[in-house]
Amino acid sequence: MSSTSSTIGSRLARSLNLAGLLAVIAYPFAIYFGLGRFSPRIMIAGLLVLLGLRMYRSPNGRGRLPYLVGGLGVVIIAARSPSVGLRAYPILISLTLASVFAYSLLRPPPIIEQIARMRRPHMPPRIVTYLRNVTIVWTGFFLLNAAISTATVVSGSIKLWTLYNGFVSYLIIGAILAGELLLRPAADDLPGNA
Repeated sequence: MSSTSSTIGSRLARSLNLAGLLAVIAYPFAIYFGLGRFSPRIMIAGLLVLLGLRMYRSPNGRGRLPYLVGGLGVVIIAARSPSVGLRAYPILISLTLASVFAYSLLRPPPIIEQIARMRRPHMPPRIVTYLRNVTIVWTGFFLLNAAISTATVVSGSIKLWTLYNGFVSYLIIGAILAGELLLRPAADDLPGNA
């Protein structure tokens, strides 16, 4: 029975993680379609429930930070303007992630190196330098993403906000990931990387 409940628990955990990922991806579209149908306060309550569930599912404090900061920021901004509070969430998440990535540059190892060491614990110094540079790129992306997302909120156009936060930003993320996957083998082949 123990192995059956363990298998069920594992499936449930994977399902919850997938549902959380889909909720993050669908968020801009939910706001776009929901603002015309529901009160922004009801949507904020729903967002806070989802953030609470994501925090509960996060394995450590660092993983919970974006959700905590995002939720608190939404509540603070929404006290003045609920619809702006809902649209500010991607900005808050980007700024939080930029802060976490930047902090990891000041207090090594950088985030990308930590992730890489899960699969490859021993790395030559040049790879460590490369991974530090990748962390810098992600930090810059999160800052730029926050700035562009802020501009879409300030524009007042929910269509522009949805287009950028629900589509364009994901294309940029995909391009950075693809670029990193293309550059990684070249970094691995640098002289002195044995």
